[in-house]
Amino acid sequence: MADNRHSQRARERTDVSTSGDALARYYDLDLETDPGDLDMYLAFADAGAGTVLELMAGSGRISVPLAEAGYKVTAVDNEPAMLSRAAARWQRTSSRARKGGALDLVEADVTTLELGKRFDLIIVAFNSLLLLDDRATQAQTLEGVARHLKPSGRAVIDVWLPQPDDLALYDGRLVLDWTRIDAESGQRVAKSTAARYEAAARTARISTFFDAWNEGESPARTSRRDTVNFLNQDELE
Repeated sequence: MADNRHSQRARERTDVSTSGDALARYYDLDLETDPGDLDMYLAFADAGAGTVLELMAGSGRISVPLAEAGYKVTAVDNEPAMLSRAAARWQRTSSRARKGGALDLVEADVTTLELGKRFDLIIVAFNSLLLLDDRATQAQTLEGVARHLKPSGRAVIDVWLPQPDDLALYDGRLVLDWTRIDAESGQRVAKSTAARYEAAARTARISTFFDAWNEGESPARTSRRDTVNFLNQDELE
């Protein structure tokens, strides 16, 4: 069973805004289109001894299936709303897990993480490393990966290394990404993004807008803004 100390604390916090809850829900709605990386992480976990740490784990898209498959998983994120959704996802699926898997949800800052144990596999998925504040913070996080990795362990870090042509659309224009039905609320939701790349700093400032509405109503907007700090291969190595 999951150690729910941290996830319970996340659910009980009263300072989580409605927008935080909505953004976590829309994050899952956004990933209804499967990125196709889960089988890879399952294969990496299968090659190890079974203990997994996922940093910036979000709502459990990867951690929960790994735990369900029988691995001992610790999932770390600093967003209570994300961890709450991960806990709910685990509760929905754990009754089907028959292989002894476990999930521990930890609310923490990955740059200063100290869990006091080491893992066979550490995952930083889906470009999460690029969303950290700056390159020094990225380096701190990788140092934390090293502290928590067993000598025989493996770290898998998924990072986009864009070519100049890939950033052609990052010119500030607003782009409609999709319109979908949110099964939880029954609302129609449209996601739009606007991104601007700053070549000198190798950063992109991305604004994401989710407009949700019921039939006959005006849309309600929830937004977030991120700075993506790109790294090149030499820096990663």
